[in-house]
Amino acid sequence: MLIRRMTADDIEQVLAIEHQSFTVPWSRDSFVFEMTQNDSSVYFVGEIGGEIVCYCGAWFVLDQATITNIAVLPSYRGQKLGDTLFHHMLDYAKKAGIHQLSLEVRVSNLAAQRLYKKHGFTFGGTRKGYYSDNLEDAYVMWVEL
Repeated sequence: MLIRRMTADDIEQVLAIEHQSFTVPWSRDSFVFEMTQNDSSVYFVGEIGGEIVCYCGAWFVLDQATITNIAVLPSYRGQKLGDTLFHHMLDYAKKAGIHQLSLEVRVSNLAAQRLYKKHGFTFGGTRKGYYSDNLEDAYVMWVEL
């Protein structure tokens, strides 16, 4: 898998992954903003044979970062591509001087929680009713880099 920085030209393929992965997907405008106006955003895509099969985004502010999203096309799940991409993001964050990384994850998303724990994240709290589609709680997870 080739991992590279996401560009505005990748938005259509990333949107396809987004819509297949989340019940409340980000809009095209959100991704356009991330690629063209948000100086804090850092996004990577994973490509296989020229097809984008996964992506991961974060906001870097001073020495802290927040993972905004990570997703893998359903037909490519179970191949550790998300793990590889997430590891790449963490390495990039370390090199960029990020000392602390956080994220929110659905309480029901055990696969994602396992991935984050594997990379050293620990639970920091719960955001009650965080997700607008079903008011599911989110765990806040942190790691010191």
